[in-house]
Amino acid sequence: MATSAGFRELLPLEELRERERAQVSVDGTPLAAFYHEDEVRVVDNRCPHMGFPLSEGSVEDGVLTCHWHHARFELACGDTFDPWADDVQTYPVEISDGMVYVNPNPERELPAAEHWANRLETGLEENLRLVVAKSTIGLLDAGVDYREPTAATLEFGTRYRDAGWGPGLTILGCMANVIDVLEPEDRKRALYTGVRRVASDCADEPPNFDQPSFSTREVEFDRLKRWFRDCVEVRDADGAERCLRTAVAAGRSEAEVAELVFAAATDHPYLSAGHVLDFANKAFETLEHVGWEHADDVSASGASGGSAEPGSAGVLSSLVDPLVTATRSDEQSSWRQPVDLVALLEDVYGGDVTEMSGLEALAVDGSEASWEPPADFQETLLSDDPEAIVDALATAVSGGATTEELAAEVVHAATARVAQFGTANEFSDWNTVHHTFTYANAVHQATRRTDAIELYRGVFDAAISVYLDRFLNTPPAPIPEPGANETGREPDAILEALLETFDAEGEVNEAGRLVGEFFDCGGDPADLKRRLGHGLLREDAGFHTLQNLEAAFRRFDLADERAGRESEGSIDLESRRRVPLIATARYMAAHFPTRREAEQTFTIAARLNRGEAIHEG
Repeated sequence: MATSAGFRELLPLEELRERERAQVSVDGTPLAAFYHEDEVRVVDNRCPHMGFPLSEGSVEDGVLTCHWHHARFELACGDTFDPWADDVQTYPVEISDGMVYVNPNPERELPAAEHWANRLETGLEENLRLVVAKSTIGLLDAGVDYREPTAATLEFGTRYRDAGWGPGLTILGCMANVIDVLEPEDRKRALYTGVRRVASDCADEPPNFDQPSFSTREVEFDRLKRWFRDCVEVRDADGAERCLRTAVAAGRSEAEVAELVFAAATDHPYLSAGHVLDFANKAFETLEHVGWEHADDVSASGASGGSAEPGSAGVLSSLVDPLVTATRSDEQSSWRQPVDLVALLEDVYGGDVTEMSGLEALAVDGSEASWEPPADFQETLLSDDPEAIVDALATAVSGGATTEELAAEVVHAATARVAQFGTANEFSDWNTVHHTFTYANAVHQATRRTDAIELYRGVFDAAISVYLDRFLNTPPAPIPEPGANETGREPDAILEALLETFDAEGEVNEAGRLVGEFFDCGGDPADLKRRLGHGLLREDAGFHTLQNLEAAFRRFDLADERAGRESEGSIDLESRRRVPLIATARYMAAHFPTRREAEQTFTIAARLNRGEAIHEG
């Protein structure tokens, strides 16, 4: 009998010595036993990389090599030579009376949560998709709140990408925003999607080296804001970073820091096709998930004006590089010819797109008024008359429209552009209407964070971009009107049909029609959002498609909240609930199906974490 508790009989020592290896199952766990260099070693028979039976591998000089992908493991401890493979579990053995005993349930060195957190770090550092998948699944299965790995990934992404905030971190923020509405298994897919995209963005990139804040904390906010904008204007990244870090270190409120950032992000219209302001908005939204303390995690020496530790960039300082390197639409022909749209804006702003005197005067005029959008406001925003659009917006500001109220109207028009995108256009033009939509959404979210008057400029810019997209709705695809479908089908059947449209190319209009039918038959929007989320996350969805769904969900939620507060009035609240989800379903259908390589990796990781066999040989 074994001399220690918990050990189980494995096989006779002499048999193992003669065979040199054996495959044995104990308590349902497949084990590989080896007799090598006069020692008995037992490991999990499943290669941690892809599940190939290690009993079919080879052992030489203390190294176990899997024959499937040639992953190598130190036989005594199970540690891998190849980080992409993960370590293999080893098991304690005892020998008594010529019999080998094994403990199939040894006490682990690390709790599961700590183990997977360490593996997540390795997956990020080495850009290992399978390790990232196993880690994110393992962390959520261990009961870890998604905010913890999100925070770790956020810190990694801002530390190890000198180019600053980019698509990967934006996707991470998008996934954090939608994770709560997804099915449990899709929450793992969402976290995996965000983390792997950050790892990919940082691969082979130089790390960030911080600029510290100023030593003084006595700079007035208006002066600091002016300095920051001036540095961004002349593309001085170092000076801008010091100003921004100083604002955070001085304890300025989130609203004040947001004002600083969004003022600079609107000093020129529609920077980098809207990405700059969208990135900034996502940075603030991601901080809402992980905590404001991550806004600037510079070391104490850096905060006091000394040298900052390399790579300790805070989240918000990662926005500086996109700001100072942005393309400026007022320098592009599409905003100058055949109609000088910038000149139209200058007439409102006061002579230069960076000035505010005209907008400030309009806002003062309307400061005591209460504004309701005219009945034809959406029609004007979607018209082909840029002067009428700018005049309508200026009239709204002088009539008391807040930045938030006006931004909500413009983003609805931008949503309609996506919902009515004509499929006869070039495929790449989907991105054009998408950029306007996500920019307008980001402007609206920014207005809910700060009442900075500069955000009126973001509203005007979004409206002009809606105007520029007008030909992409020629002819406009029809938006299913409420009550247009009377099929009598059950909601679940419609959702299944919707997923099927994503399995075929070109089912754009059918996808939009099915969403309309789902609403008409009284389906629960939460079920629709879950199904759309699943349809998205099983695909190799691109950056824009992931953005599109998250923005559409945000638009629906805000419209749904408003519908719950107000009765039907001068705006069609039901349309505002339906159109975003119709729009994103059409956008998704245009970009699906894909090869689903990421889903294959996720499935393998999930099966490995559950202890299932992958190799069928």
